[in-house]
Amino acid sequence: MYKYYEAGIKSQRLSIKDRFFNINFGYVLCIILLALIGTVVLYSAANGNWNPWALKHIVRFGIALILMFVLALVDVKLYLKYSYIAYFLVLLLLIAVEVSGHVGMGAQRWIDLKFFKLQPSELMKIALVLVLAKYFHGCTLNKIQSLQGIIAPIIMVVFPVALVMVQPDLGTALMMTFTAMIIFFVVGVQLWKFAVLGGAGVVLAPIAWHFLHGYQKERILTFLNPERDPLGAGYHIIQSKIALGSGGIFGKGFLNGTQSHLNFLPEKHTDFIFTMLSEEFGMMGGVLIILLNLIIIAYGYVFAFRTSSYFGKLVIIGLNTNYFLYVFINIAMVLGLLPVVGIPLPLISYGGTVMLSVMASFGIILCMDINRNLNLGRSSFGDD
Repeated sequence: MYKYYEAGIKSQRLSIKDRFFNINFGYVLCIILLALIGTVVLYSAANGNWNPWALKHIVRFGIALILMFVLALVDVKLYLKYSYIAYFLVLLLLIAVEVSGHVGMGAQRWIDLKFFKLQPSELMKIALVLVLAKYFHGCTLNKIQSLQGIIAPIIMVVFPVALVMVQPDLGTALMMTFTAMIIFFVVGVQLWKFAVLGGAGVVLAPIAWHFLHGYQKERILTFLNPERDPLGAGYHIIQSKIALGSGGIFGKGFLNGTQSHLNFLPEKHTDFIFTMLSEEFGMMGGVLIILLNLIIIAYGYVFAFRTSSYFGKLVIIGLNTNYFLYVFINIAMVLGLLPVVGIPLPLISYGGTVMLSVMASFGIILCMDINRNLNLGRSSFGDD
């Protein structure tokens, strides 16, 4: 039997006004500050021009900010009710990408809506967290720890991950997999099952290597030795390290980054924007970005710990972990600590779908926190 909180839990739905005043505006302020910093850096990336990136970035953020507030004020029970429907709709979009998706930079990842190119894999990061939270919300610990109990959620993870890998987008596929594994760990799946999975991964790694695309193999080899092809595969990371080092403690100054403005630094407005920021504002600028992101991530986990419902906890942990992976992978990538993959820095990098999906995640996280005392069925981890 599930355990329920009988006292101190508000079972009634909050009014829109109550929900708005329960929003954590410290969390929102950190998000706005990051987006404003991103606008400044994109302005610099275009050599002191609002076009083609900075103006679109701030407009998109404004739209995404409205979306965040809308999702934060939605009745939390709707997320629980429609999780499966959202998952299957996004899964259909991923299938549509394989059938007639837009091709760009050698990958087929988008659906061309004429006014906007939609990347369904970004939406799946949210839908997957919601559907796993919904599934485990209705399970007992005994079921979760049984083999039968985890077959369905594993299938829920494998299908979209396989579709994303075919696009190909290995970075996003790995993010989805790792986020799912964190949720599996949190709900109580035994460690020996993770050990078995890890062992199988090690055994199958040589086989998986042969299925990687040529550019993916190059990225891994370049990560191990960037100097092996300094003018080819290793060019990005070598230029990134030069720019990072030349920035020093306080940077070269706004609009004065030589590596970026002389076009030595590739993808300066997307994947390598942290490098450009650090060149112009130095280590102090980079530390500021890391601190703001750490505050946002810390807020998220605090929200999770104080949320009464099992569903809400899992949703916050899953979406917050996904955001952490964005930040960690991007910064580690430009520092040369991970292979170069197409993972942008949220709220800073230029990009429409990532902006909308990240802001949607923030909105859902806020919704779970706003309704943290609302009883949705289960009260804590490990209930039988």
